[in-house]
Amino acid sequence: MRSIRRALIIPLAAGLLVAIVLAAFFTYQRARDEANALFDVQLQQTAASIVGMPLVAPTTAFRGDSSTPLVVQVWDRDGVQVFRSQPTRDIPARAAPGFTTVPGSDGAWRVYSVLANGQVIQVGQPLAARDELATSMAWRTTLPLMLIAPLLALFVWFAIERALAPLARLAGAVGKRSADELAPLQDHGWPQEVAPLVAALNDLLDKLKTALRSQRAFVADAAHELRTPLAALHLQAQLAERASDSGERANALVAMKGGIDRATRLASQLLALAREEHAELDGSRGSVDLADLARDVSRELAPIAAAKDVDLGVTDASPLCVQGDAPALFTLLSNLIDNAMRYTPAGGRVDVSVALRDGAPAFIVRDTGPGIPADEREHVFDRFARGAHASAPGSGLGLAIVRRIAERHNATVTLEPGIDGAGLGVVVRFGPA
Repeated sequence: MRSIRRALIIPLAAGLLVAIVLAAFFTYQRARDEANALFDVQLQQTAASIVGMPLVAPTTAFRGDSSTPLVVQVWDRDGVQVFRSQPTRDIPARAAPGFTTVPGSDGAWRVYSVLANGQVIQVGQPLAARDELATSMAWRTTLPLMLIAPLLALFVWFAIERALAPLARLAGAVGKRSADELAPLQDHGWPQEVAPLVAALNDLLDKLKTALRSQRAFVADAAHELRTPLAALHLQAQLAERASDSGERANALVAMKGGIDRATRLASQLLALAREEHAELDGSRGSVDLADLARDVSRELAPIAAAKDVDLGVTDASPLCVQGDAPALFTLLSNLIDNAMRYTPAGGRVDVSVALRDGAPAFIVRDTGPGIPADEREHVFDRFARGAHASAPGSGLGLAIVRRIAERHNATVTLEPGIDGAGLGVVVRFGPA
């Protein structure tokens, strides 16, 4: 698992380390250069201070030992050395005027020579001594930078921990939520970068709350709707058990079979609705020919229509395709045709067609049943809702399933008059995929 903290600390620490090393290196080099320049000035000033001074014998004046960093030599106009600060030290011979670097028996020397008052004055300094002093000065300059590096690393770590603290606070706030407590998170007091995440979580919590509320309502409604047919089955079983003759027992068993069929259909529709309410279009999505689908559904339901003496047929099936879930669309059309056949009296008609409506593919199912009054048409899409004048047995779930499948396919469901202005017509119009 990737860590944001590690992803921040490692690059920042590496960058900080590289920056400090480079800064220390260039500071060290700069300090050495400045120290050497300072030593050159010292040589010039020493030579200038000797000009015009009365010089005594070289063996008695300005005498120093080998630890003295500077060596002074003076020659007269005849080339005779008249002064030497360290007679016992092996130093370079006279060099050209100005600054020069000359070799010596104990290493290279930095020498400054000047001609003044008929004398040649030379001040020399071993490069080893200069380098030692320059290095010491450079280290003293860069040492504070090296000492401050751990403090900078600690500051970076503290800044990152402080910046990531809102994420830990957000995790704690989300962790306190449960299925029974889905209150939205506080929408203020968050950093600008965390605010979109809080908004998305609040949107998700609201959707979860709605889904749980819907699920609880669905379970309560399903339990209520199943209680009646199950109680009826129990009563019919008791009647069959208490029947005194075979005719009475046969009638009770027929009634029980009808109750079992109704309970089975109700359970199937409850499962279908539960599946559709939590389904999304996924990898099963593909191209579906609505005309072929209409003919397949009609063929499957034709025996039921014949048993009820209802004329079921596909009157127009233009080859129109949509992107969708074929089994779900099969369920949608099956529910529409089944509802139409339930409410169409014997001798009536149910026509199925596939055509363009306002330039979009559509299923159209019309019947010659009693229809649905205009003021009830929106209400009949609710779960377990049935029209006030509904005469056929049913659970009130068919149109709820139809609307849910249509919503998943970006389709709309509208009700209109049926065949010849009578009955009911249902149009499922598909929008852009």
